[in-house]
Amino acid sequence: MSTTGYDDPALLKRVQRATARALAELDRVCNELGLEYAAYGGTAIGAARHQGFIPWDDDVDVVMPRPDYERLLAEADRVIGPGFVLLSSRNSPDYPKTFGVLGLAGTAFIPEIARDRAYRVPIGVDIFPLDVLPDDERAFKRMARRTWVWGRLMYLRGTPTAEVPLPAPARQAAGLVLRAVHWGLRAARVSPRALYERWDRAARSHEGEDSVWLGDFSTQDPRRWSIRRDELLPTLALPFEGMTIRMPRAYDAVLTRGYGDYMAIPPVSERVNHKPSLVDFGDHDFADDAED
Repeated sequence: MSTTGYDDPALLKRVQRATARALAELDRVCNELGLEYAAYGGTAIGAARHQGFIPWDDDVDVVMPRPDYERLLAEADRVIGPGFVLLSSRNSPDYPKTFGVLGLAGTAFIPEIARDRAYRVPIGVDIFPLDVLPDDERAFKRMARRTWVWGRLMYLRGTPTAEVPLPAPARQAAGLVLRAVHWGLRAARVSPRALYERWDRAARSHEGEDSVWLGDFSTQDPRRWSIRRDELLPTLALPFEGMTIRMPRAYDAVLTRGYGDYMAIPPVSERVNHKPSLVDFGDHDFADDAED
């Protein structure tokens, strides 16, 4: 098993177990509130190919239609179990992401790429809202540009480091620019919440339009990570790490569109995860699980 980014395979196993516990809680909360969600990206591949995590993967991503996402943020506090927390910019003004996370209270996972980020995001499930993708091409491009800019600024407000896929000299120069943006935002007292509100307005700018397509505007390429409503709903149940989770109804078509032959195991050079800078399990103990 490749453990890219992890010196200790047991640590990866513990992270997976902790994240799976948060996913089970999200599934329970969504069932209780009558909300739709579906596994996304590598998590969906893991469910289809491994009935659990991709062996080297260390996170869980899900998507929710915007109305369900908003209800989750508004109503989850009354049903969420002890030991869990649901975080977003709505309830935490310094939260550094455009999407929410349901995590284990008192834990933290900071990837190496965001090693200088002060905000401690818990180990848990990343929850991406799906917004209406407009049919008009110019409107889509304008919307995608705006969401990407505000999302990147929000990320850089939280950390001066970011992954830059450039050769060494250009990467170093870009790194200096990113640090300057980070400290410039802080010096100007631009808050993460103010940036989020700009991103949110852009992401929801076509809300209510009659389009069959939904997209994840937390990414640079929402069209690649898009899905038709009839591909998403009604969701299907598939096994994942000994439990049952929800998948897009047409997950094979969606994953093939995004990844090609997603059932093929990729070469070691393409097996990536989030190399950790800090992992804190708080009062949660996954040591015995790691020995399974």
